[in-house]
Amino acid sequence: MSVYAIGDLQGCLEPFDCLLKEIDFTPGRDRLLLAGDLVARGPDSLGTLRRVYQLRKHLHCVLGNHDLHLLALAHGAVPARKKKDADLQAILDAPDRDELLGWLQQQPLLHDEPAFNAVIAHAGIPPLWTLDEARERAREVEQVLRSDDASAFFHDMYGNDPAGWDNALTGTTRLRVITNYFTRMRFINDAGELELTQKGESDQAPPGYFPWFEHPARQHADTLVLFGHWAALAAKLSTPTLEAIDAGCVWGGHLTAVRLEDRKRFHCDCSHLGPDT
Repeated sequence: MSVYAIGDLQGCLEPFDCLLKEIDFTPGRDRLLLAGDLVARGPDSLGTLRRVYQLRKHLHCVLGNHDLHLLALAHGAVPARKKKDADLQAILDAPDRDELLGWLQQQPLLHDEPAFNAVIAHAGIPPLWTLDEARERAREVEQVLRSDDASAFFHDMYGNDPAGWDNALTGTTRLRVITNYFTRMRFINDAGELELTQKGESDQAPPGYFPWFEHPARQHADTLVLFGHWAALAAKLSTPTLEAIDAGCVWGGHLTAVRLEDRKRFHCDCSHLGPDT
């Protein structure tokens, strides 16, 4: 049995199927870990979500910011943006939407792989949180997503405030910052505050900020953290305790898988895709 961590699919069904062939994925023998952002921007978000759902017994998936946006649209929390959300509308109009979205809404923000001393989260793990703290705070959001309060959460989910964590935070403000850490984080400052407007490469941090994984007080430096979200890294970051696995397939890059047993990487080319897809 092999376990493969795969970066952001973002509606790129053809490269996903290509990658499954490349790794000789066999359901019942192998498992997948998906870094979230299953949908949005790519040519076939509906087909991609359906494929993942077909394989659901053989994979673990964490939620990304685009997955949460899809769910917010489904709950009527935000109006659809005609151009940007056109691919998501196909999911909302699909006859099997309730089955697909019901499953998606049950997925976690953080998943553990104890056999590999590894965790996977869409954007990473906040550096000033211990793993136990990260697990506990992820569960706070997950419990709300799986409850009757989910719609209210989606209505208050959007926004960049508060920028940082405070144990005294309560209610939707607390849930929002937890969600932002797990699904939108790139740059951070010494105090652990997020800078959510800059999306460039890791050396393009605004003054006073740096990539979250370079924080000198990172609390989980002895655990392998698998994460996507940051396409500008081009999945080139690979250290004993970090694997960036979003290689920007939707932007014409690659779809990447990492086999956890030996950290070998596999790729499928996405050069026929691009930002105008």
